[in-house]
Amino acid sequence: MGTALPVIESEMPLLLRSDQDAVATLTLNRPNARNALTQELMAQIQSQLDSLAEDETVKAVIIGGSGPAFCAGHDLKEIRSNNRREIFESLFAQCSRLMTSIVRLPKPVIARVHGIATAAGCQLVASCDLAVASTNAHFATPGVNIGLFCSTPMVAVSRTVNRKQTMEMLLTGTPISSERARELGLINRVVEPKLLNAETHELARSIASKSPLTVKIGKEAFYRQLEMDLDSAYAFTSKAMTENMMAADAREGIDAFMQKREPLWKGK
Repeated sequence: MGTALPVIESEMPLLLRSDQDAVATLTLNRPNARNALTQELMAQIQSQLDSLAEDETVKAVIIGGSGPAFCAGHDLKEIRSNNRREIFESLFAQCSRLMTSIVRLPKPVIARVHGIATAAGCQLVASCDLAVASTNAHFATPGVNIGLFCSTPMVAVSRTVNRKQTMEMLLTGTPISSERARELGLINRVVEPKLLNAETHELARSIASKSPLTVKIGKEAFYRQLEMDLDSAYAFTSKAMTENMMAADAREGIDAFMQKREPLWKGK
């Protein structure tokens, strides 16, 4: 019987995609590197997000990782191989665009987390609209331990977790458990490892069954109103609800509710 040869990463696709039940699952595929984010991997995720924004067959997106971890953040070997300011500026600008693209995608994005989600990996979780984690998951912004404060990850984390808890994560670099992450609001649900895939997909499938237009309007309004004062937020969301009420899907949904039947969404 022959001995199996080790898989060379360059021979493996960096990102996997599978579609089922109107849900697209993007899987980071650098298992031997704990799915650390290289520039090429981020470029491939960005390309998929740009494509998904226009894909009417997909109503929700899951981001997960292969192997023993979700994502260990930026690839430190790649970072140390280039010591020029313009390279660093390009890298962090690329990562920032990727994270904001998740927020601005007109469909909900769910992080499916196992193992570790550290630094930019934790940022990725915080940038997603929802997150489901296994009981074995841990989250951290540990850059302070290696002399590189997690300044860009803290943008997403501080918009999800309160200030005091975010600062403790940033200043100590200490990992927190999935249960603690749920208590802090970083994730939504904690499940047993064997149930992680099924539970995450079921959540995505449930959301995908809603009116895609309604979800698009609602997601955009949610993030925009967070940055406004109270009066501006109510004025903006009133306009958003008016726009929503003028849509055929709103009329169909209300009629279906009153007639005690399932709605037939048209995305209009």
